[in-house]
Amino acid sequence: MNSSEDISIRVEGRVGRITLTRPKALNAVNQAIVDGMYAALKRWEMDPDIALVLVDAEGEKAFSAGGDLASIYNAAKSGEIASANSFWRGEYRLNAYIDRYPKPYVAVMDGIVMGGGVGVSGHGSHRIVTDNSMVAMPECAIGLITDVGGSYLLTRAPGHMGEYLGLTGARMKGEDAIYAGFADVYVHRARLEDAKAALVAEGDVSALARFEEAPPPSALARDQQIVDRLFAGASVPDIMDALRIDGSEWALKALGAIEKGSPLSAIMILSAVRDASSLERALRNEYRFVSRVLEHGDFVEGIRAIVIDKDRNPTWRYKDIDAVPAEIIALMRSEAEGGDPDFLN
Repeated sequence: MNSSEDISIRVEGRVGRITLTRPKALNAVNQAIVDGMYAALKRWEMDPDIALVLVDAEGEKAFSAGGDLASIYNAAKSGEIASANSFWRGEYRLNAYIDRYPKPYVAVMDGIVMGGGVGVSGHGSHRIVTDNSMVAMPECAIGLITDVGGSYLLTRAPGHMGEYLGLTGARMKGEDAIYAGFADVYVHRARLEDAKAALVAEGDVSALARFEEAPPPSALARDQQIVDRLFAGASVPDIMDALRIDGSEWALKALGAIEKGSPLSAIMILSAVRDASSLERALRNEYRFVSRVLEHGDFVEGIRAIVIDKDRNPTWRYKDIDAVPAEIIALMRSEAEGGDPDFLN
């Protein structure tokens, strides 16, 4: 069934099951996972015996902490930018396919869910979080952009919450993910295995209703008013100025998070979130950026600082927002070389 050491793909009853099996790598999404998931979903779409798809992961720490950053770093260092871009094209095609999948797609977002992990869960029809979930889009801190369709999810969050989450990389608990529109169903982790077993036994997503619980109050909901007031600015400098002027502990924490990230990425994240009128448009804009980021952006340095050397002290190309050249911003927004990919086919 196209299984590998990185992913388990099988059929149980009327359920197509996909399990990420890289727990030591926090189930980072790599080429084998992208290819295996896409092929399996294509088969099951046409199989009348498959009623739903259930996606989970091995290990207690993470559903998926993101994409395989070390592989992308090595590709960049070897000058194999084309292979990295090929991975992103395949990954984004998978994200778009999950969004329009005609059968129930149940993603179990238990543990850490970031970046690429959001891409293979957040676009599903039924997204489960638990009291152990931690969801985030922290790409600004590593010189990337909120990709895998993340800018589309963020733009649909209440008020200006999407800008806040994208620029600061703030972490969401399960209840926050539901509030922000990244998830739908809250199940206590202690009941998670029973919930999955019921889905497999019955082949019907209605089984989730027996395990779903009301989530705790969301901290994001509590902060909505201040987020809307301070993240409404027309530009990143405007937002940063508003945070400085406010001067509250909450505002200065948010400001510090933005200041630590890549200035170029911050500009492009705000642009992407505010231009994501559809998932297709979001993926197009995201690919335009990522297809150039290894040559013209901060991603290689971000991976070095966070993943390779782990000194957490990146040296960005531009010292602050004002130093980012207008021509670089224009380049990152322009049509991809060879034309924008079609992620719907």
